[in-house]
Amino acid sequence: MDAAELRAIQAPIKDRYRGEPGAALITLHARGALDDQNIACKVETGRAIAIAGLHPATGGTGLELCSGDMLLEALVACAGVTLKAVATALEIPLRAGVVSAEGDLDFRGTLGVVRDAPVGFAEIRLSFDLDTDASQEQLDQLLKLTERYCVVYQTIANGPSLSVAMTRM
Repeated sequence: MDAAELRAIQAPIKDRYRGEPGAALITLHARGALDDQNIACKVETGRAIAIAGLHPATGGTGLELCSGDMLLEALVACAGVTLKAVATALEIPLRAGVVSAEGDLDFRGTLGVVRDAPVGFAEIRLSFDLDTDASQEQLDQLLKLTERYCVVYQTIANGPSLSVAMTRM
């Protein structure tokens, strides 16, 4: 897809959202079922069932997906798609690219070994390795706009309000 095709596809969507701001507010959903045999959760992805379980550092077998890895994978996917869309819109040619994310966890926190050990990522690093002839100015703009428009990056960076509920079935 080139810049003109992307603009043609997105123009009516953007126009609608300008005229009807409420139409742009969409609730995304995720759903999973607790595994009745293992310490795992079967997450519906829309294409398949992803089975998430304990990380080996917390006693898992490594056969199931780790939710922490899935968070990093969501960041990589979103950042990669956003970077590609921004590069297309700005007509910055990319021959190839690799998006990577890594995060540091102290598993003492999630296992309750040390009460003051944090639960969750202490640091996440996102990187892009691109094969391109773009100028440094273009790459700086590409990175700036990718950060700005990547939903997962912005969600992690800005921490949305979060609520939790539990009901009896």
